[in-house]
Amino acid sequence: MDDGLLLDDVTVALGDRVVVDAVRAEVRRGELVVVVGPNGAGKTTLLRALAGLVPRRGGRVLVDGVDPATAPRRALARTLAFLPQRVHMAFGFAVEDVVRMGRTAHRRGPGLDDADDVAAARAAMARVGVEALAGRRFDRLSGGEQRRVLLAQVLCQGARWLLFDEPTAALDPAHARAVFADLRATVDAGGHGAVVVSHDLNLAARFSTTMWLLDRGRLVARGPAAEVVAAPALAAAFGVELHVGRLDGGAPFVVPR
Repeated sequence: MDDGLLLDDVTVALGDRVVVDAVRAEVRRGELVVVVGPNGAGKTTLLRALAGLVPRRGGRVLVDGVDPATAPRRALARTLAFLPQRVHMAFGFAVEDVVRMGRTAHRRGPGLDDADDVAAARAAMARVGVEALAGRRFDRLSGGEQRRVLLAQVLCQGARWLLFDEPTAALDPAHARAVFADLRATVDAGGHGAVVVSHDLNLAARFSTTMWLLDRGRLVARGPAAEVVAAPALAAAFGVELHVGRLDGGAPFVVPR
């Protein structure tokens, strides 16, 4: 698969415990895949496997035909961007400097950013609404503000494939919705694809093109949101009875009974 993300019978184990179990799936440009499932289902490990950051017990992962585990990291960073759940910044960098770090893979050498890097950073900050924070110290921001700055950093990277692990954690409803809306607009414009891990079933249902349901390491359901949220496997995975309704626009929503 030379143009897309491929998981081909991927198995990942941590010690003796299988965390991702024989997962097979593909992602094409124009897709926003949202991965849902209970705590401990293997969602983060699956995303890290896509990024080439964990060893596999078996199977293949390909990013545009290249195994991310063996690809040169600088070259891979021009193609694939990954935002983990937690990022620690040890120093008091200014927000704009943190966002510009996303341009590292594009720099021709050490030194100051060129005009394109500066423009990309400022455009990314504007997209997520943090341009007013540009001169603030990153380590003095709230958790939600830090998360939005890191989203800007990833968008600034300019990669065609975006992997986000709980990007809306710590965000209020308005900013969380804005993140998903922006991601959907990005993939709808063509040229990009995204895989997002989220615990927000309703944002997943509203904005995804495809939902994956992971349970105990296995991909037990996938497809359009309306199909996945109505599948018995969803309630079984979370261990709770769910009510599925429809918004006026037709998007499904889910609430526990």
